[in-house]
Amino acid sequence: MPRKRVLEKNGAPKAKRTKVSHQSHRTEAGLVLTLGQGDLGQLGLGPDILARKRPALVKLPEKIIQAEAGGVHTVCLSETGKIYTFGCNDEGALGRDTSEEGSDSVPGLVDLKEKVVQVSAGDSHTAALTEDGRVFIWGAFRDENGVIGLLAPTKGTEVQECSSGSSVPVELQLDVPVVKIASGSHHLALVSVEGNLYTCGCGDNGQLGRVPQIFTARGGRRGLERLLLPQPVPLKGSKAKGHIHDVFCGSYSTIALTQEGHVIGFGLSNYYQLGSESIDTYYSPKILTAFKNSTRSWVEFSAGQHHTVCLDSEGTVYSLGRADYGMLGLGEGIEEKSTPTAIPGLAKASSVACGERVGYAVTENGRAFAWGMGSNLQLATGDEEDAWSPVQMSGQQLENRTVLSVTGGGQHTVMLVKDQQS
Repeated sequence: MPRKRVLEKNGAPKAKRTKVSHQSHRTEAGLVLTLGQGDLGQLGLGPDILARKRPALVKLPEKIIQAEAGGVHTVCLSETGKIYTFGCNDEGALGRDTSEEGSDSVPGLVDLKEKVVQVSAGDSHTAALTEDGRVFIWGAFRDENGVIGLLAPTKGTEVQECSSGSSVPVELQLDVPVVKIASGSHHLALVSVEGNLYTCGCGDNGQLGRVPQIFTARGGRRGLERLLLPQPVPLKGSKAKGHIHDVFCGSYSTIALTQEGHVIGFGLSNYYQLGSESIDTYYSPKILTAFKNSTRSWVEFSAGQHHTVCLDSEGTVYSLGRADYGMLGLGEGIEEKSTPTAIPGLAKASSVACGERVGYAVTENGRAFAWGMGSNLQLATGDEEDAWSPVQMSGQQLENRTVLSVTGGGQHTVMLVKDQQS
């Protein structure tokens, strides 16, 4: 289906936008490595390689600045602003034609003419942020009953209807420039240039932060438009109104940082993964008091299904939430945590990440560490044992290389690395 240009309500084209910037936009180029389970092509190593215990090099035509693991697909952003995808394309998450046998299991180019500066990936959707602050999306959002699509039609504007999803990029209906995007399993969060937070997608577990529980089932009387059109998250009674600085998504949760240093969250906290005092689901934004500490400044969050990993400005890594399979990296015998707890044994870190049941940290000296469930081979330890404490990720492809980033999907891990200077 063709892309169509979004018009203003008066029928005129949108005004030309200036280039956007955000500290999360990556610029350092490197090579992509993958490991874990790849039976749906998410490793990008061809149709015959279904699993890798150690990181393997993905053949791409150019250097990559961002590599993201979706649930069962992978998205790579090149230094020239192009997007390559591979993995499961059942609902269009690859954004390209994969009718040729085996083409889904190797990198392929997404036909998007605009220069992209950031990508994000969920279970069955992919989003792209262009250099002028527009957002394109493809694939589909799902709820517990199946596909709910991406967009709902809107009267008075020329848009592509995608109520059942889209196999090609379509532009989000948003009239403000965006500087940051983040994907949960089936929702998308966006920070505007003005510091407002927008969400769209599935809201079953409160992850949109703006839809009351009574209306989360397909939007209630207003239908899917309530869910699928990106709309601002109201921050009533909060000092943070209009000053969202950054946003991060877990499978079923959203965490935002304000310019004033508040940590705001909403969504599922059934294992205290949002720092809640009790097991709960938040359908509206809450200032997360578990992260309030006058001596600590938070810079990054990442969340899986039931756990959260956080990084402070000093490079210390913390975790909270569900403790099974070693997901918290705090050692054996510990119980779930409702407050961020420092993970021992890690050097000063520069970034953190989560898969569904695993955690990662990249240290300032370019080493990657992993912990959590080992049965999907995501940890690069060479076996299927759970890791209850951080273990250094290793393999031939990591020798003489510096790790730039690590991301985790449902069953696979994606790494971005660069060769060490001689």
